[in-house]
Amino acid sequence: MAIFATLKMPMIESTVPLRTPLFRGERRLRIALVGMPNAGKSTLFNAVSSTSPHTGELAGTHRVYEECIVQIGFDEASVIDLPSIESLHHPAQDDLAALKYLLWGDERPPVSVHEPNGAPAPFAPPDLIIQVVDATSLESHLELTLELSQLGRPMVIALNMMDAAWEKGLHINVKALSSMLGMPLVPTVALMGQGISELFTTAVAAAREAACPLLQPASRHISDSLQRLSQALDRPEIHAAFHVPHPLLLMRFAAGDTYFQDELRQHFPELLPELEQLRAEAERRLPRPLEEELHADRHHRAATLFEAGTRMGAPHEGRGWRYWLDELFLHPQWGLVGSLVVFAAVLFLVFEVSARLDSMTAARLIALAADWQPHSTGEVVGRAVVDGLIGLVGIVVPYMIPLVLLLVALEEAGVMQRIAFVVDRGFHQVGLHGGVAVPFLTGLGCNVPAISAAAKVTSGQERIIASVLITFVPCSARSAIILALAGKYLGGTGVFAIFVLTIIVVAVMGRLLARRRREFGPGQVQEIPPYALPRWRVLFSETWARTRDILTIVTPLLVGGSVVLALLNHVGADTVINTLLTPVTSWWLGLPVVLGVPILFGILRKELSLLMIYQALGTFEIGALLDKVQIMTFLLFLTFYIPCISTFAVMLKTIGRREALISVSLSVGVALLVSGVVRLLLEGTRLFAA
Repeated sequence: MAIFATLKMPMIESTVPLRTPLFRGERRLRIALVGMPNAGKSTLFNAVSSTSPHTGELAGTHRVYEECIVQIGFDEASVIDLPSIESLHHPAQDDLAALKYLLWGDERPPVSVHEPNGAPAPFAPPDLIIQVVDATSLESHLELTLELSQLGRPMVIALNMMDAAWEKGLHINVKALSSMLGMPLVPTVALMGQGISELFTTAVAAAREAACPLLQPASRHISDSLQRLSQALDRPEIHAAFHVPHPLLLMRFAAGDTYFQDELRQHFPELLPELEQLRAEAERRLPRPLEEELHADRHHRAATLFEAGTRMGAPHEGRGWRYWLDELFLHPQWGLVGSLVVFAAVLFLVFEVSARLDSMTAARLIALAADWQPHSTGEVVGRAVVDGLIGLVGIVVPYMIPLVLLLVALEEAGVMQRIAFVVDRGFHQVGLHGGVAVPFLTGLGCNVPAISAAAKVTSGQERIIASVLITFVPCSARSAIILALAGKYLGGTGVFAIFVLTIIVVAVMGRLLARRRREFGPGQVQEIPPYALPRWRVLFSETWARTRDILTIVTPLLVGGSVVLALLNHVGADTVINTLLTPVTSWWLGLPVVLGVPILFGILRKELSLLMIYQALGTFEIGALLDKVQIMTFLLFLTFYIPCISTFAVMLKTIGRREALISVSLSVGVALLVSGVVRLLLEGTRLFAA
């Protein structure tokens, strides 16, 4: 008799800590972008802004601010792009309004209740300040940094234009300067989207820690002179009235700031003579007027920080290929040209490669099966199965795989992310942000993962618009058909024209859909990865992941659809369906009546339509039966026609039944309108030319 002992092993639990607090909804962060003119503050804002930022004016000024909601990982932030600030010492009226917002937001401290303009801003004060600094003029910007550090709020510095600083030979010790200032510094190139993701991630972490920057006190001789004035101002009633940090109040009054002096005169008239006397005593102990001494001291401290944290080297004249590529892809205007060049290059390569692959695969299979003429029902089914498999090979091998492979390679190389960044403003025009650019480009492979990817980066009405528009993006199946037919019978110009028309239709539809929106989604911080050579393992595995549905979904549909069509034709039932669809196929589209069934069955898979056309016309060389206008009309209709059934299924899941059905109706209407109008224009042009 055997005795078995049971050992109870302790259960090991693995948890992933969630950073708290989570900044979302009513608890989202408020981040103020502050900076001197031409520091790149607005460029940074535009890089992360939502589809429709809110615009307003600060109280008592005509200076415009912009506000948007930005998604930062699991957190959200309201980002406010404030008007540029020259300085906080003796601020102009507009700079004073910005200072009031940074101090009080939508609150009104007791000292300001008499002001006619109301609260400084219609929203709460910022939880954190991001100062955007021109790295090429760092010393002058550090003076503003010293002033902002007195506000008593967490701060992060965006060292912008770091590429230009490096080019000038300026080397900034970010770690040392950050330690001296007591706040994080993040190098950025806002125009190219570099460092933005790290900047906002750092900002969220700084807000979570609630650590204010190190107070940068004035020099010892000034501090000693102001000691008695500081003690006189350090009264509970004064702090309760102003709601500002004591060091800021001291420096503002000592510098002769008219706003703070006037408020003290109105609310504490009994204290003002004493305060003025103490200020005069402090000034007598200094070699020059107190205001000048404070300004000179601030300039000296900024220069000291600059010298300690930087060094000058020889200007860098050489620029690598990565820089010049970014100059192209990330340029506000030329980036669009670069994106179109990449897109055209992909189509050209696929077109050239596909023609050769088609001749080596599908063409040979077609030739082998050409002599088989079925007679019995069993032979009809057998020939239909063979035709379905040949059609599968003819679509997948020459066209789909090269296209998906190239798209994955561009993603791995970091090109797709740059295209997404540069087209961000264009997507804003249709109510979307640039974060959906990659899902849209993914849609060239398959609409199903594209809609799923878009759903992850969007919400609400923005998700609906993105999902609907993606259905108009030619997937690899539709692209394969376009390349196969247009490339063979219409040439490269015809292929390019179809894709350009697709872009126009998507843009127009996006504008129309954006008008019905009642809400706007948040902006998104996009990360620009470094350029990298695609890894072969990732390249092939990702290509397989995006095309493996061919075996499980497409193959049965293609073969089954081929069999159904062959049987319908065998028993004559296809004639009834084709007759019912005559108003669409023959009257409006100008296509042969026999193409009604292939068009109808396209809802299963777009590849199936092409195969069924071959079967319906009785040949794989359709150029002998269809002219160029008919081929163009059919391709346009197929491009915008109802997405395949798998795409419709994922739309039901992501946007709901109502919106999915509206999308289907919209696609049918657009397909009929565009293809019919183009057909009429082409036929009119042909008649005119004749």
